[in-house]
Amino acid sequence: MKTFVLMAGGTGGHLFPAMALAQELIRRGHAVELMTDHRVESYGADFPARNIHIVPAATPSGGNPLKLIGAGLTILRGMAVAHGKLRQVRPDAVIGFGGYPTFPPFIAANVLGIPGILHEQNAVMGRANRALARFADMLAMSFSETKFANQRALEKVLTGNPVRDRVRAVVGRPYPLLDEKSPIKLVVTGGSQGARILSDVVPEAIALLPQDLRNRLQIVQQARPEDIDRVTDCYRRSRTSVEIANFIPDLPERIADAHLVICRAGASTIAELALLGRPAILVPLPGALDADQKHNALFLEQGGGGWVLEQATLSPQSLATRLEDLLTDPMRLQQAANAARSLGQPRAVEKLADLAEALAGKNAKIEKGPKS
Repeated sequence: MKTFVLMAGGTGGHLFPAMALAQELIRRGHAVELMTDHRVESYGADFPARNIHIVPAATPSGGNPLKLIGAGLTILRGMAVAHGKLRQVRPDAVIGFGGYPTFPPFIAANVLGIPGILHEQNAVMGRANRALARFADMLAMSFSETKFANQRALEKVLTGNPVRDRVRAVVGRPYPLLDEKSPIKLVVTGGSQGARILSDVVPEAIALLPQDLRNRLQIVQQARPEDIDRVTDCYRRSRTSVEIANFIPDLPERIADAHLVICRAGASTIAELALLGRPAILVPLPGALDADQKHNALFLEQGGGGWVLEQATLSPQSLATRLEDLLTDPMRLQQAANAARSLGQPRAVEKLADLAEALAGKNAKIEKGPKS
């Protein structure tokens, strides 16, 4: 049995692939511990780790010198905390999943001589991972073309982005049959933090659809708590069948049953859509420094599995036009579903677990040293 410490930022995009790897390593008989920040309480309550360690972390940002100094001191404190915990745990290897909470413990592991893998979920290498690359033994990538990765001189392996067991359990479900009279199942989700733009635009777009088409819709929509009442009211006025919730626990199953998904383009979302083979209208999160969601979305669109709509130009009218075109063309949706599925990486978690075991094995040989 080996011991692994996984390190991840405290949002779903970082924690979900880490959770998938933890599940796989535990199946193989290994011990897993997690280092992250306080947000794990919201997104990782079910994380299958022997212990979860909260490590101080901060995001360094330009501008205010006092804030920069404060962030630097927090990071140093996080490194000291992580150093002490790692000395107690004595892991055989560490795996970092990005986000600035990964920075202090991954550096501490390097200081202690513990080998490490960085996993990049997005089509653009994140800033924390770019900063940590010099301390890593290997970079595991979700996309064959990952912006900024080639600037880093370390071994790179294409693994794909691991998905949780709950997603893997519904892989292989055939695309639901769709004809001129059957119900149309639509899932609307804004990722782990929700998306106000989808609450603003989607219900209004649905209201603009022809009544016979709208009457066939069965919608499941995620909305932030502050948006639920007005979203509910809009659907009530258009007499559309909808389920609305802030959190959808069975979201993988809902997506597997869907004919079309409207969503953001986070890395986990793209991986799940591809693995499940479901077409999507993608609205990337705007304003990101490296436009990671846009690059993720373009991967699915260029592969034929989705359609990118920029938030800046998204309106109820433009979305309604796109929806009517797609929902009245079952063959086009089926083709997009097939294309999405062809982009999936069904063995991503096994590949990443293999890399982790191999690196831990090398570390064991180094610690034992050659016999004289």
